[in-house]
Amino acid sequence: MPEISLSEWRAFILAHPEIHLLQMAEWGELKSGFGWRAVRLLTAETGVQLLLRKLPFGLTIAYLPKPGLDPARWVRAETLRAEIDAVCRRNRAIFCKIELDCWQDESAAPPAYDAKSLPSRQDIQPPRTILIDLRGSEDEILGRMKQKTRYNIKLAEKKDVSVRPWQDLAAFHDMLQATGRRDGFGVHSLAYYQRAYELFHPIGGCELLVAEYEGRPLAALMVFAHGRRAWYVYGASTDEERNRMPTYLLQWAAMRWAKARGCDEYDLWGVPDEDEPTLEAGFESRRDGLWGVYRFKRGFGGELKRAVQVLDRVYMPWLYRLYISRRSVGEAA
Repeated sequence: MPEISLSEWRAFILAHPEIHLLQMAEWGELKSGFGWRAVRLLTAETGVQLLLRKLPFGLTIAYLPKPGLDPARWVRAETLRAEIDAVCRRNRAIFCKIELDCWQDESAAPPAYDAKSLPSRQDIQPPRTILIDLRGSEDEILGRMKQKTRYNIKLAEKKDVSVRPWQDLAAFHDMLQATGRRDGFGVHSLAYYQRAYELFHPIGGCELLVAEYEGRPLAALMVFAHGRRAWYVYGASTDEERNRMPTYLLQWAAMRWAKARGCDEYDLWGVPDEDEPTLEAGFESRRDGLWGVYRFKRGFGGELKRAVQVLDRVYMPWLYRLYISRRSVGEAA
């Protein structure tokens, strides 16, 4: 059987520094404590970490988040697909959702997938994001930002905002809950963020940063990194002292942290799923969904990217149709 142990998967990850955050062993361990079970498979083609979530009546759904395959390699990976199908069928999965770790070329025709991998109508992770290039000097990175964002970073420093590592997960969770109520997004339990920190921080894979003024927390974020990539996954802010622009300095500190770890790419993790002309035409008037953060994120001078088409491999067609018509597959990161 190609199913491998946690220690074997860690060895695979060490040999593949390009692997996505959601394929890391620690991510599988995190999800395993909150309703999912991680299964790691290794074939001659590659390795993947598959997540399974229990449903009533002994059923499951399966999720393959960001495996290191582009569409062409996915089509060629016949042995891997067969093993994924075998695991899913043994676990009575209704379907398996696959989000490949590859960016879409919007000027090219959509890739052709194998017959069993159907284009999906539902994403789990935000399909569109902004990538910040961390190569070059700090002055060069700042130079690629919009003038107003550079100004706000400097303004925060002048107004005595400071950023430091933080260990107060309970206070961070309180801030997340307040931000979620204000901006309309869901928040995990305190135990979830504590577990993420416990798994990733000891290996240098994450940092919790807080922006403060006169010792009062104003904003905080949790940044993750592996290999050359870093991801801004969780962030929150209070309504206090917003004129001091703490979130701008906080993001800049996270980028500097990632660059110091050897990363050359910083993923801002989620903007509205629209093309750039639509985003630029609407960001000043819209605040719904991810529109509320696009205006902020666009200022850091990154490149707008969209993930390739999400795929579903369906094992129980009528239950699949019923499931997707009634609910989303599960939580985002």
